Amino acid sequence: MGKDLPKKKKKKPEKCISVEKARALEKNWCNTRTPEIDKCLGFVDSREFYWSVAELQEYLKYVKKQSRKQGIDNPGIRVYLGAYPKEKCEMNRGYATVFLAPTGAPAGEQGKGGAYAPNNYSIAPFNFSNGGGDPPPIY
Repeated sequence: MGKDLPKKKKKKPEKCISVEKARALEKNWCNTRTPEIDKCLGFVDSREFYWSVAELQEYLKYVKKQSRKQGIDNPGIRVYLGAYPKEKCEMNRGYATVFLAPTGAPAGEQGKGGAYAPNNYSIAPFNFSNGGGDPPPIY
């Protein structure tokens, strides 16, 4: 029998940040934006959103498959802020939300992708996350 090959250690993605950096970013958001937003709205708004890894993987698989059918070989995802209409929310409040929007253009059209790729309106955006509570949990 052959020797067992050592397992390759998977390194974390290049764009990961430290927990400390994440905490600092969220604290800065809370210190510089939430007081004014909450004062204007009259309630503590959502600022964190949750999807399971399985839900995200399912959506990314869908985006990749639909993009391939369109000749897009480097699709992306853009995150947009949004807000629900007051009448569609519990407690008659228009809470904030985020949605994921696919991007990309077929090779040779406006580039292959990247940060400046156009939104791909042929693929459905992704929404309906679950929030963690009122008030939102601090990271």
